[in-house]
Amino acid sequence: MTVGASFGDSRMAPDTGGLARSAAAVFGVRIAAAGFAFGAQALMARLMGGAEYGIFASVWVWTALLGHASTWGLSQAASRFLPAYRATGETDLARGYIAFGAAVSLGVGALLAGAGAAVVILVPGAVAEPYAAPLLVAALVLPLFALQDYCEGLARAQHWTLLAIAPPYLLRQGLIMAAMLAALALGAPPEAATAVACTLIATALALAVQAALLSSRLRQVLPPGRRAWPWRRWMNAALPIGLIDLAGSGFAFADVLVLGFLLEPEAVGVYFAATRLLQFLAFVHYAASAVTAPRIAEAGALDDQTGLDRLVRHWSRLTLLATLATGLGLLAASPLLLGLFGAGFRSALPLLAILVAGHVGAAAFGPAEDVLTMLGAERLCAAITLAVLGFSIVLMLLLVPGLGVTGAALSAALAVALRGCLLAAAARLRLGVVTPAFAGSLA
Repeated sequence: MTVGASFGDSRMAPDTGGLARSAAAVFGVRIAAAGFAFGAQALMARLMGGAEYGIFASVWVWTALLGHASTWGLSQAASRFLPAYRATGETDLARGYIAFGAAVSLGVGALLAGAGAAVVILVPGAVAEPYAAPLLVAALVLPLFALQDYCEGLARAQHWTLLAIAPPYLLRQGLIMAAMLAALALGAPPEAATAVACTLIATALALAVQAALLSSRLRQVLPPGRRAWPWRRWMNAALPIGLIDLAGSGFAFADVLVLGFLLEPEAVGVYFAATRLLQFLAFVHYAASAVTAPRIAEAGALDDQTGLDRLVRHWSRLTLLATLATGLGLLAASPLLLGLFGAGFRSALPLLAILVAGHVGAAAFGPAEDVLTMLGAERLCAAITLAVLGFSIVLMLLLVPGLGVTGAALSAALAVALRGCLLAAAARLRLGVVTPAFAGSLA
């Protein structure tokens, strides 16, 4: 069978300069997307008020968390399997993986959405009345979100990083803002249900564009042919990776979820505003991972230890410097940016400072998660991540009643830094790969 040149080329490429340019492009798109998202969030906060915005924040967090979980790790594992199949020319396995992952993501998303909607409708009092309508609309968003998450993973695995991130993080966010403005102009009430409905429209349109472009490019590099289905092998690797991603999402969302149970919606809204700014910082890690994770998998498939060490050494330092610079810039601009949400949201500045410190601490330990998940130690990575997430939730439950939102921020910051430290130790002990940016052996 003839292998498409773009898919079957097993050479390690490009050099670190090329990777830096790719990561900068990814970061630029994510920053632009964050600008759209931030504008939309600030607009909704001002128009809906603190209570409705807090309800929307809680509903959106649950939608995103369950949407990521619906892929069962197949979105993230695509960056492990597809680059390896590309390196070895196993196109039948690649075709099977692509189709299998799409079916699982859409099917599981639909099942979770149906179960959640059934609980809201059939179990009176299961959720507070103000949350009912937004949750029912969010049930329609969930399977679409899951499929788009999988499309993102496929594009990342093919090194099509802009195709991976522009539709969900730039187009979707822009459409949310446009839809919200249009809905309010047409007389829709400024409520959480309206905001979730706008998210549904934006997600559907962005997914349609991304799926069409992705299918077209895949047909060019992966001609039609036989499909192989070793689904047990895929799931054995994908499920631990999925747990890692779900737990990673938990690090981003657990604080908001815990606050939703313990505090009033207004407090949740203030904290959520701080996390919307924090996403600018998280994009540094995302940009680096989007470019390097597939290449770590390729290096493993080709047994290129020298190339792997060089890649990790370069990116651990670069990511730390970029995270530190972005964090400082974010704190400098935060009084103005938080003020866009409303006067009361400036109280989130100390929370943001705590969260930034935690992410800078995590960045100092390098790309240990990518090393573990791409080179076969995903179960160890999952175990560490879940253990630290559990520790974080327990700490929040202890600190939030006394310290409020500050307790949530302290718990989240400590947990993310601790996870980075433990993953770096695991990468060195299990795989012999040194990931911290400050390690003397990287000099």
